[in-house]
Amino acid sequence: MDTLRGHDAANDEDDFDYVGDAQMDAPPAVISDERRMQVRAYNYWASLLGDRTLPSIEDLVPEQLEDFGPYSVLLDFSVGLDNPAIVYLGTALRAECEIEGTIGYIDDVPARSLLSRLTDHYLQIIANAAPIGFEAEFINQRGAEIMYRGILMPFSSDDETIDFVFGVINWKELASRSLTDALELEVDEAMRSAPAARDTAPIWADGPAADQQSNSLAFGIEEDDEEEDALDLAGMECPTEDAPLADWLAIARDGAARVRISEARSHAALYRAVSLSYDFAQVARVRPDDYAELLHDYGIKAQARSPMTAVIKLVFGATYDKTRITEYATALDHAMNAGLGVGSLAAYLSDYVGGLKALVREERAQRRSQMPARPDHRQVARDTVKAAVALDPVAVATDADGLAVVIARREADGTLAIVAALPEDSDLNQRVISAAAR
Repeated sequence: MDTLRGHDAANDEDDFDYVGDAQMDAPPAVISDERRMQVRAYNYWASLLGDRTLPSIEDLVPEQLEDFGPYSVLLDFSVGLDNPAIVYLGTALRAECEIEGTIGYIDDVPARSLLSRLTDHYLQIIANAAPIGFEAEFINQRGAEIMYRGILMPFSSDDETIDFVFGVINWKELASRSLTDALELEVDEAMRSAPAARDTAPIWADGPAADQQSNSLAFGIEEDDEEEDALDLAGMECPTEDAPLADWLAIARDGAARVRISEARSHAALYRAVSLSYDFAQVARVRPDDYAELLHDYGIKAQARSPMTAVIKLVFGATYDKTRITEYATALDHAMNAGLGVGSLAAYLSDYVGGLKALVREERAQRRSQMPARPDHRQVARDTVKAAVALDPVAVATDADGLAVVIARREADGTLAIVAALPEDSDLNQRVISAAAR
């Protein structure tokens, strides 16, 4: 039976974390490579968010994703929810499903192929408006038992409507039952004679299949317990006022390092690290030359639209999780706007109702409310075509079969006038013709 775990955007404490409440119980035959592909795909999706609610479809180029692009599929829901169009299909996924030639819509997918399993999940992503992870087993069109794991991620053309869904799927063909039983017997015998293993946390990136501890280690997020910070922070006092800016950075980086490696993770450790970053940012503002030199030394470029991002990269590292960098930078922006003093952000975050996550969420909501209304691109296109000058039918180009996809407008006298036509080599031509033939 399929195990479907999604993301409840309405009840989630973190806007973009994709953290399940329990780890998937996978069969023994599954290795971590499959989960890592999910994780890499999610991290890529999160990296495209920026300040948007949903990543822009314009930023997605599946054919250029050498890592998981061959295992991916891009669905276009703008043509309808019941039968989305297949805009892109990776080579590995196409080969597994034994698909040859062009394929236009999800209804065209061969029955019992791996791709056909998407219909069990993709509507969930429309409802949740967030990535959906899933895994299951089934018998494919060749009669082989397949264990698959995947993730579906929403994309938008206007940051409001989910009109595209990008899926990445990995799979494994399971061995026959007789071979599996024999292997399990050998493993059981080996385990009885093996020394006891130590309990260690899995060291891998964030992702939908991670348990709560591994996600906490990867993301640097606060855990829900309220235990006191077990770190020895007594020696982490602020430098003197005339200390070099590099000393302020060293103190902040030390705080970030403690957050990364500490087993006794708590709100206090994270809040202090973010607060130390803020202290460094304040000193950097009055020492712009020293700050520019540090940025150059670490190979980090400051962004005018998000100046605190460079500060967080200096403190936590340029390769730190991009979602966390954005969140911590948002907290620093908030503190700057609020005029907080040196050493005060940690206490401010502790007293803030809902903590850091609530502050980031509310700050983003305030920014969105202040942004000018986005133009309705679809309505703009309709208005443009509606006002277009009628075309001469003889001038409309057709394909080798004499077919063309055109847009007609009803005129005042009741006649239809051709006002636009798709280019002869447009990828949409065949899809429209296929839809019209149904």
